[in-house]
Amino acid sequence: MEETTQALFQWQNPSAVTLEDVPGFLDRVKDKLYDVVTTYGMRLILAILLLIVGYKLVGWIIRAYKKSKVYARLDPTVRSFLKSVISITLKLLVIVSAAALMGVPMSSMIALVTSAGLTIGLALQGGLSNIAGGFVIMVFKPFAVGDYICFSQYEGTVKSISIFYTKIITLDNRQIMIPNSMVSNDALINNSAMHTRRVDLNFSVSYDSDLDQVRDVILRAAADDPDVRSEPAPAALLMKQDSSALVFCCRVFCKTEKYWDVYFRLNEAVKRAFDENGISIPYPQMDVHMK
Repeated sequence: MEETTQALFQWQNPSAVTLEDVPGFLDRVKDKLYDVVTTYGMRLILAILLLIVGYKLVGWIIRAYKKSKVYARLDPTVRSFLKSVISITLKLLVIVSAAALMGVPMSSMIALVTSAGLTIGLALQGGLSNIAGGFVIMVFKPFAVGDYICFSQYEGTVKSISIFYTKIITLDNRQIMIPNSMVSNDALINNSAMHTRRVDLNFSVSYDSDLDQVRDVILRAAADDPDVRSEPAPAALLMKQDSSALVFCCRVFCKTEKYWDVYFRLNEAVKRAFDENGISIPYPQMDVHMK
């Protein structure tokens, strides 16, 4: 390379170069270019091959991990999160290995990664907070895959927890991706945390209804439902005296996964029981007195 540089300087001085020197100069440049292309061209090809093979190998490792006995024994929440971490880590190792194969010094690479990490960290504070939020979810486990949660204006069943996002499926089969930082820093309701849930239903009856009869009708309808638990016992209570009706509250317990079945079925059963026993459900009304 030094000879080529010297030859270039000579070439820039026409008085120092003769026509006989031109072929030798071109031969030396050609030899140097050939050496550079041969050396770095082969490294580039090998680096590209390493990236292709490495990414294929990462995919194979992830598939083997999902089929392993360890994966089967893990909590569903940990499975998806750990899969994201392994995939991203292995792909970064492949990229670093390809750069090292190209001849990039590791000390320079570490310095570059460090400075780039600081820059990217400042630019992507939200992304880093999502990663931290994902670890918080893994450690404290406020919910797991399959739980039904209510969060802010969102509500649905947790489908997966990745390194950046928590995926939930709503009751009307919509998919919502929530950043982990939001989930870990805000209050949420986990409706699946307990084995049983209480179903609260309100029923309005007219003021001339017999209170004991209304209570008995509601309790019989609750007792006939196969998913209503006997302990704690169902309750039918007069909750308030509204402007045009008496409002009874029916409270029953059931298994968490049967909540909506009991909710809709008991609503229908009480309405039928009211009709059979002549208990009327009043319409809003107003008495006007004129002087």
